[in-house]
Amino acid sequence: MTQPTVSRRERKKAATRQAIADAALQLFLEHGYDHVSIKDIAETADVSTATVFKHFTGKEALVFDQEESTDAHLVAAVRGRRADQTVLDALREHVISTWLPIAAHPQSAQFFRLVNTTPALRAYAERMWTRHTDTLSAAIADEYGVDHNDLACAVLARFVLEVPVLAQRQKDRRAAVEEVFDMLANGWRPPAVTTGSEAH
Repeated sequence: MTQPTVSRRERKKAATRQAIADAALQLFLEHGYDHVSIKDIAETADVSTATVFKHFTGKEALVFDQEESTDAHLVAAVRGRRADQTVLDALREHVISTWLPIAAHPQSAQFFRLVNTTPALRAYAERMWTRHTDTLSAAIADEYGVDHNDLACAVLARFVLEVPVLAQRQKDRRAAVEEVFDMLANGWRPPAVTTGSEAH
């Protein structure tokens, strides 16, 4: 299948956007989110403040610069899955292929610390994930021909989007992702009781 050709103008626009986002993240990590202004970011990226606002709605959006494409990718994972693939397995594959590389990035720990210790970013992230949950839930509901308010679809969407949070602190993140999806597929079971301990 032939990929659409990206114009020079679009490539330049994307490069400028990425340069601004990279400059912003570096400044936020070095100085703290609240101590960096849009003007600081513009100067570091060698663009005008107007150019920053042309690409981003505000400071929070600079941190989550990939957010705009997330909804589309979630929907594509569900609707574009192979004929022999279940919705759950398609979402498992999507999380493994998209989130694991991000989690393995050298700056990932700093990034998550920045978000978790900045109230404005935590609030933005919560609103963002609510939107993603609604989008994914609707896409799942469409696949099964049920109402967008279907509880089973909403629950699945919610838990799928929580997988990175649950797996983040585990030593083997890939195994953790697989384990959570296995629970979603097969149901939750009590953890095995080790010798010398009792379940209460």
